[in-house]
Amino acid sequence: MGGFTAVILVLAGCAAVGPDYQQPEIQTPDAWSETIAAQVELDQAASLQTWWKIFNDPELDDLIERARLANLDLKIAVARIDASRSLLAGARGGKQPVVTGDAEASIEHPSDSESLPGEANNIESYQLGLGATWEIDVFGRVRRNIEAAGARYQASVEDYRDVMVSLYADVAQTYIDIRSTQQRIVDVNSNAASMAGSLELATALEASGLASQLDVVQARGNLETTRAIIPLLQISLERSVNRLAVLLGQEAGSLQAEFAETRPLPPVGALMGVGVPAAVLRQRPDIRRAERLLASQSAEVGVATAALYPGFSLAGFFGLQSDSLSDLFKGSSLAWGLQSPVQWNLFNGGVVRSNIDFQDALLQQRLLQYKQQVLKAIEEVENTIAAFNYYQVRIEHLENATNATSEAVDLVLVQYNAGLTDFNNVLITQRDLVSLQDQLTATRANSETALITLYKALGGGWDPEASIPMGNDPVN
Repeated sequence: MGGFTAVILVLAGCAAVGPDYQQPEIQTPDAWSETIAAQVELDQAASLQTWWKIFNDPELDDLIERARLANLDLKIAVARIDASRSLLAGARGGKQPVVTGDAEASIEHPSDSESLPGEANNIESYQLGLGATWEIDVFGRVRRNIEAAGARYQASVEDYRDVMVSLYADVAQTYIDIRSTQQRIVDVNSNAASMAGSLELATALEASGLASQLDVVQARGNLETTRAIIPLLQISLERSVNRLAVLLGQEAGSLQAEFAETRPLPPVGALMGVGVPAAVLRQRPDIRRAERLLASQSAEVGVATAALYPGFSLAGFFGLQSDSLSDLFKGSSLAWGLQSPVQWNLFNGGVVRSNIDFQDALLQQRLLQYKQQVLKAIEEVENTIAAFNYYQVRIEHLENATNATSEAVDLVLVQYNAGLTDFNNVLITQRDLVSLQDQLTATRANSETALITLYKALGGGWDPEASIPMGNDPVN
């Protein structure tokens, strides 16, 4: 028995069956498109971990911090880390022996026909001791199981980081939506005030016989049409403020007073460099998570493969056994035993090999999903850089058009007052100004949203040096 056990212990150090995981190499471009990336310059004062600092807006910084501490999606992600940590601890427990306590007492009274004359009628048996079993991990089933659980735990950490990346981007984008909608309301109110003045002018000219009733009616219709835009913008503003409240872990409606004051869009400061495409693989949590799930599935193939081989274990008992309760704790009652059972499923209808094939197919899926995630990441970064740059071109044209149209409104009102043009020209230029101002504000917001999306696509918003959060601890 001793020699056999020694052999088994030596075998326990053998290599685990199944594939040994190696992170696949993914080819990425050496650089982003030069024509697209030219305007995104490197600024070492800004950090991808805190990319929202480019807006230099203390209120946005405060909202990000409040979301970090109170967002429920982030808390859910922490709970998932706790769950996977527990599963990892359970998997590691498979390396340890299982020890059980055993206590048994029995009294049997045989029938008179089974008892010999003069013998005691009762048969007593008492046992007290410890039993232990230990799976000897000869073919690595336990080791592969720990490997799989460890990779899944790491994937849950990356999932938490991915939630963080999305959360900060959502908070910033919603904040931009709020400020841009407020600005659009200001612009519409300003134009409505100008149109109200035009209505007064048309009314005065009509009273003096210098304008027709049609001018007055058209002026009133233009004013009311413009005022009708405001309720739609207020609906959008209400929704954005309520959305932000939920992101901060608060009830809808709780931030209305906080955003009662209208403020302009935060200006964009110096931009950050986007690095090289290969850096996205190291920074984006969703890609890191996909790679960890790939590693976990590779280990699962090993777990399934180990079922092809025999299972070795050690089992033992140490305790006290006696036919009399009074003698149970005497030295003569000491008993022990040791076994080395071997179990091997020689035939199971192909169940084991079918499971290996199944786990292998899942491994291929995980590999393809990992590669697909990388391709999508590269696409997202390229698209958002392009969008940001082209929005700058659009903003320049809209600014020129808005300035020109604003000047045209002043000129056409002077001409109309002097009787040099009809009111239709006033209507057209005022409507054009309303549209252009709205487009300009919306495009500025879209430009800032593109930046937010860019830094989200780069995986910004998490610190690799931050500690891994645990339940009941402050979110890191």
